[in-house]
Amino acid sequence: MIHEVLPVGMLACNCSVFGDETTREGLVVDPGDEIGRILEIIRRHGLTVKAIVVTHAHIDHIGGAQKLHRATGAPVYMNLGDQALQDMLEIQAEWLGMETPEAVVIDVPANDGDRLVVGSTDVHVLHTPGHTRGSISLWIPGERKLVAGDTLFRDSIGRTDLPGGDGRLILQSIHGKLLGLPEETVVIPGHGEMTTIGREKERNPFLQGM
Repeated sequence: MIHEVLPVGMLACNCSVFGDETTREGLVVDPGDEIGRILEIIRRHGLTVKAIVVTHAHIDHIGGAQKLHRATGAPVYMNLGDQALQDMLEIQAEWLGMETPEAVVIDVPANDGDRLVVGSTDVHVLHTPGHTRGSISLWIPGERKLVAGDTLFRDSIGRTDLPGGDGRLILQSIHGKLLGLPEETVVIPGHGEMTTIGREKERNPFLQGM
């Protein structure tokens, strides 16, 4: 499966572009900004985007979703637990001193247990609240990959001091939904370097002694 990760925007959010090599169906996760760069990857691989998935409604992950929707026609998926955050895009932009992005219309709710299909590849939605109420992760068993949003990072976990954050809940999400995945699973976090489930089980200081 085609998979390119590009950091976008002032906070370097990891945007993932997936594509099926046979059908050329595509999936974009967390198009926070720099939609021109994302579209260049889509064009280079000849992809038709079937879905745009937002792991949570912080501006650095959702900011470019509506622009990408207009460019591709693909529906936008998000867990509606983050509706309140989505409605605060103007306030979030003020916090960061940036221009308010175009308001995003959520076409399809992304709920725990939902399944998207990209070509011949299944993508499973895991509701992993804690960083925000509606945070989701995407588990792709055929690729042994997990797009973790801002829930799990290399040597860290998502911050919980912003609106909707819950320190107890994020640990429950990680232990209940993520750490049981195969240890060789590659984790693509919302920011920074990739890691594996096995590495984080062994080394992540936030997950020890649980």
